[in-house]
Amino acid sequence: MYSTVDYDVAEHVATVTLNRPDKLNAFNQQMLDEFRDLWPRIQRDDDVHAVVLRAAGERAFCTGVDVAEGIDLPDNVWSQDDPGAALGPRANRCWKPVVAAVHGMVAGGAFYWLNEADIIISAEDAQFFDPHVSYGMTSALEPIGLARRIPLGEVLRWALIGLDERMSAQRALQIGLVSELVPYAGLWGRAAQIAAIIAAKPPVATQGTVRAIWESLDLPRSVAQAQGLGYTQLGNPVGMAQVERDGFTRPSWTLR
Repeated sequence: MYSTVDYDVAEHVATVTLNRPDKLNAFNQQMLDEFRDLWPRIQRDDDVHAVVLRAAGERAFCTGVDVAEGIDLPDNVWSQDDPGAALGPRANRCWKPVVAAVHGMVAGGAFYWLNEADIIISAEDAQFFDPHVSYGMTSALEPIGLARRIPLGEVLRWALIGLDERMSAQRALQIGLVSELVPYAGLWGRAAQIAAIIAAKPPVATQGTVRAIWESLDLPRSVAQAQGLGYTQLGNPVGMAQVERDGFTRPSWTLR
């Protein structure tokens, strides 16, 4: 159904693959439109319990907007909305857990996805950078979102140095941007494994957890705690099958 992404659902996991490798998976207007359709579709599909977001081709996860094609913007600046809002799951009110698997170049507008992912794992070859200021453009939307994930000083260094420095996958792990490094050959398999673990859990619990945590980011602590209590009352059906522990098993591995 889509021309810029591949979409598949199997065993309660939706796999979304950016599929413009010849363009380094840069997004154009078609991709914006397709993600604007895709996230609500995933949210409505109760067979989907978790999502893997990945990218085709060896060179890049995504290098931001396709500057050769451009994207549609109104001529009147006061009529413009953030076009990248079409890309992220939370901006489209999709509360399914998202595991992002990144590799190669991860630049600029790619952070519309990373800033709204729940878990990010990375291939060892990944390089993170923001080209905006090097091209004389203000970098604002991507780093504002990133500042909710990693220390402010790291965000400013990433945004201000531009093309003169690339953050390595190892550094991204150190500062908490990604939670795990794997060889490139094992990236997709590991992302699928993590998503399958999450998808096996009751979806009312995982989706409620995702929504409660993400919505709390815009609230003062005391208000967020009060709202969180309401979510536990809605999402914890005590005595029901959702909270039975018969199927629980101890993990067979430990993340180091």
